[in-house]
Amino acid sequence: MKLIWLDHDTPFPDPADALADPPGLLAAGADLSITRLRQAYQQGIFPWFQEGEPILWWSPEPRMVLQCADFHPSHSLRKRLRQIARNQQQNNFEVVVKVDHSLRGVMQGCARRSADGRAETWITRDMQLAYQAWHLAGQVHSIETWMDGQLTGGLYGVSIGHMFYGESMFSHATDASKIALAHLVSFLHRQGVTWIDCQMQTDHLASMGAAPVSREAFVKHVRQASAQPPINWYKGWLDDAGILHADV
Repeated sequence: MKLIWLDHDTPFPDPADALADPPGLLAAGADLSITRLRQAYQQGIFPWFQEGEPILWWSPEPRMVLQCADFHPSHSLRKRLRQIARNQQQNNFEVVVKVDHSLRGVMQGCARRSADGRAETWITRDMQLAYQAWHLAGQVHSIETWMDGQLTGGLYGVSIGHMFYGESMFSHATDASKIALAHLVSFLHRQGVTWIDCQMQTDHLASMGAAPVSREAFVKHVRQASAQPPINWYKGWLDDAGILHADV
């Protein structure tokens, strides 16, 4: 099967038509407009490419998913989360989790992270600009861990209907990204969102409860969940300082 090239108006092929080699590659081309991105995510498709490459669209088989009910933080993380909650009750905000205060900072933090020191990243400048524009349209959000007033970790992703698509996370301090994830899971669970898309399989995500599901099951769930009314990201969850409060 040949790779399908998308022009501006070409619809996405069926995710089931993704290639086996490289696994999950579905199509190339098109653009990173909000309309095109929304169409992709609602079908279980996402862009992933390096600087200098055409836009590549993927639908992996299987798909890594974190079901909110299956999230299980480690004992040490639970202990730290309880301490953060107690401190906030005592008006000690040394560590806080905020929403949408610095999407740009989170994306830059994710782009810089590299286990082997390589400079290349799939979070290219074009990707950053596209998702920042989508953020202004209300469907991309960042969940951020701030320590002593400094952004030390977090994650960002796409929210459509009752589906959250995790994109990337970073951490410059112990547990910083995990703290943000724990708050996100609690928030989404209370909003009736049951699945978080993790895209690719990793041991790190598996250690917190994520597990693979078939492409067919994932696409079916996404089409149903993304067609539901959008969740409210702000009402009742953020205080005047923009701090996310959730039972974790």
